[in-house]
Amino acid sequence: MKVILRQEFAQLGHIGDVIDVKEGFARNYLLPRSIAYPATPSSIQRLEEEKKQQSRGVEKEKRASEKLAAELEKVSITIQMKVGEDEKLFGSVTSQMIAESLKEKGLTIDKRHIELEESIKALGIYTVNVKLPGSVIGNIKVWVVRE
Repeated sequence: MKVILRQEFAQLGHIGDVIDVKEGFARNYLLPRSIAYPATPSSIQRLEEEKKQQSRGVEKEKRASEKLAAELEKVSITIQMKVGEDEKLFGSVTSQMIAESLKEKGLTIDKRHIELEESIKALGIYTVNVKLPGSVIGNIKVWVVRE
């Protein structure tokens, strides 16, 4: 049975691929889960429309991410930490701390999107990358100061 993939499926192929699978696999697995459509002229038109909608959604998401990245460039946050001898911190600055500081400024960023190359264990000024949807990367300036 010929079907058109509607989603990425690792074992079969990519979105829009026309593949030939066994009829039972298509009827019992692919079609009920909306992973694929039967390969008919109407389903080909439906897939093309879905591709257009998905590309519009991706572009909209990317524009929103670029706007947020521009806002993040303007933001600098200050985190106060306890300091021991030799200007070393007790503990380290985490992505959770950075996310909470951003939330206080009115920007909601998930802590999993904040990329710390190395853990911050000393006083100073750091530039931290934030991964946003649409492969957009924003930067935040983080000031770590003595409490």
